[in-house]
Amino acid sequence: MHDFCFTIPYGLLLLCGGVIGYAKKGSTASLGGGAGAGFLLIFAGYLSLQAFHKHKNSYFALILETVIAAALSFIMGQRYMQTGKIMPAGIVAGISIVMAAFYLFKIATGGNHIPPKAE
Repeated sequence: MHDFCFTIPYGLLLLCGGVIGYAKKGSTASLGGGAGAGFLLIFAGYLSLQAFHKHKNSYFALILETVIAAALSFIMGQRYMQTGKIMPAGIVAGISIVMAAFYLFKIATGGNHIPPKAE
């Protein structure tokens, strides 16, 4: 599985979560964090997809995805431990841990596996 297949939906989920948090509670922290992380992940997924179309890997995108997922795992994990609230902190922390593990796996295995060009 290629990283961009999961990164773009993950980014959209965070973006939508940030907007919903702002709309429901007026939380600018949710808007800034969710929208910021979401846009960066969508951008990283787009870079990875473009590199894949060129039969290359984008290690910059993969590292950016890993750093964002790890940071969200840590921050939202701490928030979950403090509040005990599953929504949104526990959910975001759980998804981010899984995504960080996936990105680390992709880095360890050499990135996206590029099929050979058909001649």
